[in-house]
Amino acid sequence: MLLQMVSMDLNSASTVVLQVLTQATSQDTALLKPAEEQLKQWETQPGFYSVLLNIFTNHDLDVNVRWLAVLYFKNGIDRYWRRVAPHALSEEEKSTLRAGLITNFNEPINQIATQIAVLIAKVARLDCPRQWPELIPILIESVKVQDDLRQHRALLTFYHVTKTLASKRLAADRKLFSDLASGIYNFACSLWNHHTDTFLHHVSSGNEAAALNSLERTLLSLKVLRKLTVNGFVEPHRNMEVMGFLHGIFDRLKQFLECSRNVDTDTVFRDKLEKTIILFTKVLLDFLDQHPFSFTPLIQRSLEFSVSYVFTEVGEGVTFERFIVQCMNLIKMIVKNYAYKPSKNFEDSSPETLEAHKIKMAFFTYPTLTEICRRLVSHYFLLTEEELTMWEEDPEGFTVEETGGDSWKYSLRPCTEVLFIDIFHEYNQTLTPVLLEMMQRLQGPTNVEDMNALLIKDAVYNAVGLAAFELFDSVDFDQWFKNQLLPELQVTHNRYKPLRRRVIWLIGQWVSVKFKSDLRPMLYEAICNLLQDQDLVVRIETATTLKLTVDDFEFRTDQFLPYLETMFTLLFQLLQQVTECDTKMHVLHVLSCVIERVNMQIRPYVGCLVQYLPLLWKQSEEHNMLRCAILTTLIHLVQGLGADSKNLYPFLLPVIQLSTDVSQPPHVYLLEDGLELWLVTLENSPCITPELLRIFQNMPPLLEQSSENLRTCFKIINGYIFLSSTEFLQTYAAGLCQSFCELLSDITTEGQVQVLKRYPVVMSTYLGVMGRVLLQNTSFFSSLLTVMAHKCNQEMDQLLGNMIEMWVDRMDNITQPERRKLSALALLSLLPSDNSVIQDKFCGIINIAVEGLHDVMTEDPETGTHKDCMLMSHLEEPKATEDEEPPTEQDKRKKMLALKDPVHSVSLQQFTYEKLKAQQELLGEQGFQSLMETVDTEIVTQLQEFLQGF
Repeated sequence: MLLQMVSMDLNSASTVVLQVLTQATSQDTALLKPAEEQLKQWETQPGFYSVLLNIFTNHDLDVNVRWLAVLYFKNGIDRYWRRVAPHALSEEEKSTLRAGLITNFNEPINQIATQIAVLIAKVARLDCPRQWPELIPILIESVKVQDDLRQHRALLTFYHVTKTLASKRLAADRKLFSDLASGIYNFACSLWNHHTDTFLHHVSSGNEAAALNSLERTLLSLKVLRKLTVNGFVEPHRNMEVMGFLHGIFDRLKQFLECSRNVDTDTVFRDKLEKTIILFTKVLLDFLDQHPFSFTPLIQRSLEFSVSYVFTEVGEGVTFERFIVQCMNLIKMIVKNYAYKPSKNFEDSSPETLEAHKIKMAFFTYPTLTEICRRLVSHYFLLTEEELTMWEEDPEGFTVEETGGDSWKYSLRPCTEVLFIDIFHEYNQTLTPVLLEMMQRLQGPTNVEDMNALLIKDAVYNAVGLAAFELFDSVDFDQWFKNQLLPELQVTHNRYKPLRRRVIWLIGQWVSVKFKSDLRPMLYEAICNLLQDQDLVVRIETATTLKLTVDDFEFRTDQFLPYLETMFTLLFQLLQQVTECDTKMHVLHVLSCVIERVNMQIRPYVGCLVQYLPLLWKQSEEHNMLRCAILTTLIHLVQGLGADSKNLYPFLLPVIQLSTDVSQPPHVYLLEDGLELWLVTLENSPCITPELLRIFQNMPPLLEQSSENLRTCFKIINGYIFLSSTEFLQTYAAGLCQSFCELLSDITTEGQVQVLKRYPVVMSTYLGVMGRVLLQNTSFFSSLLTVMAHKCNQEMDQLLGNMIEMWVDRMDNITQPERRKLSALALLSLLPSDNSVIQDKFCGIINIAVEGLHDVMTEDPETGTHKDCMLMSHLEEPKATEDEEPPTEQDKRKKMLALKDPVHSVSLQQFTYEKLKAQQELLGEQGFQSLMETVDTEIVTQLQEFLQGF
């Protein structure tokens, strides 16, 4: 039944739609599925959205039905509101809907009220202000009413509309929002001040319920102001109201922080209060980010406020973690802001930059910087009771928490560390002596009974590790390592474990900065001991330092090999012991790194890992990122095992099959690593197997899918051709040719332009292909000429002549010596010939041959004779140096193929002589002389010099 909305009155239509919506909220699929199908059909019916509006604004109906009506209405805006959309709503219906949406702000259910506010904002994004000029005035009037519910809902809508309009980025839209902001900013400020004062009054009178009510409105009006302030003005510093509001934030913040002093924790009121406090800081951070020069007048006040609350007693009893993080981010953004950093030549800096820099320098005096540095280290760097408890109860969770990625923006510990790094980098000359003095106080062992002293030392070592690059010239790390750090690693007392973990972390930070190569065996010894530590956190941290050490530029395999077996065994035991997905990934990355660096030397020790990985793969079915780590490990494992990797095929090939099958959902995560594994498997395979050949069935969809991994796909195809050209091409050549033709036909105009920009390279490639065909498959070349002549409607000889002429003309496009020699061999292979076209192009062929001889002929210093430098023999097996990767099976196959390649097996000198002699015998002496007279005399002279001795 197709509902004709327009032909029915609204109430009748509402009854019908209401019944279907009710069925669509049912848990019974027999009712649910037909109802959803019916609603989908009605989506494009005129009048459907008027019916939905009638339903979701009826507060007597079931909440779930109203909720569903709102969602369908919201989705309809996205699909059918634009005038150009298929089945777009009529202008008449849209006008009625707009009016109906803002008639009453009295929705009693919070969740539905929010959805209505969002959908009004969606319409506003498309229609405001041109088609909906009355929206903003109605919202402003509605937020002034005394009715609590109506006022709140209007304010909620006001916020979502402002947020949506502020997000538009086209110049015309930004101009409209700027005009709107200028028009309503004064009112928005008054509204916010009113609700803020009301809230503070209720707090001082002890009326928490009324205070919470006002706080909700304070928060919403501040959200509106945030969008207007940050996005509504091109030069906000020129607007007194904007700057007045921003300057006033600091006093308001102090008032709200004082309110929090006596508020119970874990209450709705405290949660809302903290959200409002954080929103104040977001206004400042956003404004600084978008308008750094307009923020200049606020730099001094922001720094004074943040430093006093975070680094002095002022903040005691009122600050909370998220607020401290925001204040630290504010300090960090001011310190690091490029707009505030003068050029090396001060005269090249703008006055605005110099003004901001001057304010910064005046604030960050020696006493201030010293206090910040000391407080960061001695207060914020200290491990807390909660962290120590987590260390004991959930060691893996502790290590993951410690190494979070972008968590510095939100979490206290990483935030303090990033701030320390930035301030130390900016003011290192001032702070280096401060940190060195803190180090000096901590020389020698620490009493294991003094937990506070242990934690202080942990904090200072943390600072020294974070500032490693800045301290390069100030710390004799090698001596410190031998005399202080190494002995501390040998203290096995349980209470010393924070220091064991910190010291090994610290060494990891310094390894790539300043660490004498001769000391590495001592470090490897220490790592072996720590990988057997009783504490799991210490072992995980040690694994991290091991990775940094073997990853380092100065890593030497010979120093590492005596410790390889022990380390690999202990790392494998650690991999088995940890249970968290993130920790397993981390340990796998360490193992991968070790395997990669020692390469084939890993072979005796990987048996246990090879047996364990299939189990881990099965267990990680729901964890695609862990599976990516397993793929990376397998890549390095295959490279290390070389031809022996064939023993892994029962596990390896199904893994490649799954990872590269675009019909399987996991391929989204696994494809890139899966292709890399497929490639190295082929490169190291000693021979083709039916299973390895069968996996290529995954390739055609990959070639169709996108160009993202195309280069790797082509390398895989090459890998199969090198491995088993006959078997592979018999099975897949036809499909491959079709895929390649489709790829070429899919090249966009932009792609064609890019190809033409590389014309010499492309032409060189084309001529290389033709040279191969002509030289190594003459019968196919003849067939190809016949087909092309028919297609081009030319005589075969005419086409051949044009091709030789073009080849001679484009020879300068070929820069690779191998391809130049190939061209010479290919064109010479047309001789001997009595074909008049070939004889007509004889001069060009000889020119190319002589050019080729110039390229390849070198003098043998021992005999004084000339020889073709591109000839290769089995005896020329270069020895790989220690730093070079050993040759893969594919490298060996390439070498064998190269030995058969005419470019490397045929002497161009001898080939030229033989072809000319055959041409002479074919034509006779007189005929041959006539042919030679077509060649430039200088070229003939050079040719004779090259052919002396034949």
